[in-house]
Amino acid sequence: MLIFPAIDIRGGKCVRLLKGDFNQETVFSDRPEEMARQWEKQGAEYLHLVDLDGARAGHPENLETVKRILDSVSIPVELGGGIRTMENIDTVLSLGVQRVILGSVAVKDPELVRQACKKYQERIVVGIDAKDGIVAVDGWGVSGNVDVTTLAKEMKKAGVKTIIYTDISRDGTLKGINVKATAELARESGVRIVASGGVKSTTDIEALKPYEKDGIEGVIVGKSIYMGTLDLQQAIEIAAKED
Repeated sequence: MLIFPAIDIRGGKCVRLLKGDFNQETVFSDRPEEMARQWEKQGAEYLHLVDLDGARAGHPENLETVKRILDSVSIPVELGGGIRTMENIDTVLSLGVQRVILGSVAVKDPELVRQACKKYQERIVVGIDAKDGIVAVDGWGVSGNVDVTTLAKEMKKAGVKTIIYTDISRDGTLKGINVKATAELARESGVRIVASGGVKSTTDIEALKPYEKDGIEGVIVGKSIYMGTLDLQQAIEIAAKED
């Protein structure tokens, strides 16, 4: 199981939001590339980047910052936020990003997801953000009017191999990961799942670990590593243990 340190970018800075609320923002660094180097130094094998401005604008907004991060680390990086056209996908992958995360477009334009998967295979990941089992789109501000499992199954048919599942109600709260819903989604969809939203401590990593066999590929950690409630190196060790 992989641990993905998250770097959320807004206005070129590394920030964290509470429950996706742009009015509840904490800035952790003016230089996200320094945070990237720090997480790599502590043993991270993969970084999860989100272009928050891009998510709201509907197209990537912080690619210069992303490029600085790519130039600063040697580990692979995935990026989401406002990637909604094949041109966006081509541009982001040509920068050196390993995987692109398609979010709102998975609901609005599943045909694009199919085309992208055909062209780039496993370099295409879908991010499903949800509250009470219902998908949210456009930077979490709008209901997608579809339940999580239904969308996940549709994405599997489109060729998607990995889904990042975020429980919005827990994101940035440090209230713990939604283990039950995440494991159920992995089992019911048959797609590899990366868990996200609410991780507080290594207890969350330990709680997810038994469900690795059901298809939980990894977990994204954000506020917990910035606030110090989770030791990244310890989390990586727990996640890497053989059953």
